[in-house]
Amino acid sequence: MQEYIEFFQANPILSLSWVGLFIAVVVMTVKISTSKVKNISHQILTQLVNKEEGVVFDVRSKDEYKKGHIIDALNVTMSEIKNNKLTHLEKYKTSPIIVVCNAGMTSSQAAQLLIKEGFANVYNLNGGMADWKSANLPVVKSKR
Repeated sequence: MQEYIEFFQANPILSLSWVGLFIAVVVMTVKISTSKVKNISHQILTQLVNKEEGVVFDVRSKDEYKKGHIIDALNVTMSEIKNNKLTHLEKYKTSPIIVVCNAGMTSSQAAQLLIKEGFANVYNLNGGMADWKSANLPVVKSKR
């Protein structure tokens, strides 16, 4: 125990860094475990769409969406979600919603906002379109 105390006294910045990282890990673990948004893989996304009539919301920009998206995905930009312009999506409030972006980070934020807007079953695709494409799953390009 004496060695730890000596180490902390000799390296205060390093010690505080480790304590900060530990606290960050604990906070993130608690936040993820209590979140209403479930992170899913592309296999589960396929099951939700095929068996439970799930709907995919692609939150990337319109240009990225046009370059390639999941079949039947709806382009719902983050600005639409943040500005609460979701009236055209009210019919999907009880359906499973899978939110997709490039890597899964933006879609996680969008999913949290959708939960606050009253959408019941919201999921986030782990790895986003990057993982979808790397798994060689079908992608559709828009002409508009």
